[in-house]
Amino acid sequence: MSNIALQVEGLGKKYRIGERREAYKTLRDGVASVAADSVSRLGHLFGRNGSLTSAAPTDYWALRDVSFDVKHGEVVGIIGKNGAGKSTLLKILSRITEPTEGRARVFGRVGSLLEVGTGFHPELTGRENIYMNGAILGMSRADIDRKFDEIVAFAEVDTYLDTPVKRYSSGMQLRLGFAVAAHMEPEILIVDEVLAVGDAQFQKKCMGKIGDVARGGRTVLFVSHNIAAVQHLCSVAVLLSNGRVAEIGSTANVVRQYLTPKDRRSGRATPSILYSEESNEELNYQILQIVMLDDSDQPLDALHTWDYVKFRIEFRANKRTPSCSIDLQVASTDGIRAIWCSTQPDSNIPVAIEPGRSYVECTFPQWPLACGTYLLSAALAIPNQEWLTPSDNFVPLEVMGRDVFQSGRTVPSVTRALIAARHTWSVGSPSATSGVTSRSREVQLLEIQK
Repeated sequence: MSNIALQVEGLGKKYRIGERREAYKTLRDGVASVAADSVSRLGHLFGRNGSLTSAAPTDYWALRDVSFDVKHGEVVGIIGKNGAGKSTLLKILSRITEPTEGRARVFGRVGSLLEVGTGFHPELTGRENIYMNGAILGMSRADIDRKFDEIVAFAEVDTYLDTPVKRYSSGMQLRLGFAVAAHMEPEILIVDEVLAVGDAQFQKKCMGKIGDVARGGRTVLFVSHNIAAVQHLCSVAVLLSNGRVAEIGSTANVVRQYLTPKDRRSGRATPSILYSEESNEELNYQILQIVMLDDSDQPLDALHTWDYVKFRIEFRANKRTPSCSIDLQVASTDGIRAIWCSTQPDSNIPVAIEPGRSYVECTFPQWPLACGTYLLSAALAIPNQEWLTPSDNFVPLEVMGRDVFQSGRTVPSVTRALIAARHTWSVGSPSATSGVTSRSREVQLLEIQK
């Protein structure tokens, strides 16, 4: 037990959906409420249309039966889709909210980075907010004095240190908030997706700081949708799904489970069906299926570099939309967008969506990506207005290697580069008779280096 930093046993958190919190009432409010209740009861006598009551509250379990242990010095990644219960779990571990059932035991001082900048006062200067925010996070004045110069240097706000925070940009406030929280010295650090905002340089700097904390032997719980960051920082990962632990183990195995669709894991789906969703009539627009097809419109069970491939995107609509755009995107697991295609403006084809089921097809005569795992997503949008379907839902796309140049080797994996481009090389050598002799041969070049 002495080596355990966090112990979670049968943890559960229940919320009431649709339940209204009772507000304070005056005498006049009480009289009006009695009158309204009388009208409501009379309404029931005339059927459903006369009812003034709303649907009864229902129970929603954000977490249920969650159990795992974290050892001292471990860096554990918590991953899962939106709504899986990740933030709820961290709030319980940080003692912000109480569990409905089970218990979470913490052995050591905890520092939480759940929302940077919490407690900042807009009228106070940056200097004053450092001391106030540090105190809120549990740092003593002596600790803040000792870390003050490092905090200011990290946040890069020394020029504006004595300026009220209300005059800071949102990015400056973010940098200052993270700098204060990141320079705490807890035994257990809990980080919840605080790197989703800010510019790329700042995110890289924050990642480096979290890496320093991890390498310093302290226990870290790290929640992020950036799978590359989780793979880089964490040795162990926990996959949450619908409030329960779906998988726990080495980061590589858990990430592989996360990126594999549920129906693919059970062996029910064919490899050509990348995405499949049951129809939900309550949604006005819904993507139902994404299928891979070959040049004969037959299911393509495996996609290789330089294959012909057609992606058929099937969707359903409840109402007509005169002009819509269908987008297809492929990114690497570390967030680098490799391909983005759209019916507008690429082909300048306005798509009119009619009620019912329809589909569009996006064809690649020669698939350009090197072998590896990618994230594919499709979405419907009204150009320059709104998304009709979510734009951040993704499915894993496996690309297999192939000896496309007949050189005896397959195209290197995505860890080396993204694109395999067709091209030729020419090699010249001196010649006494003709000046220069050259020979050319088509060879492989990976065009975009990461």
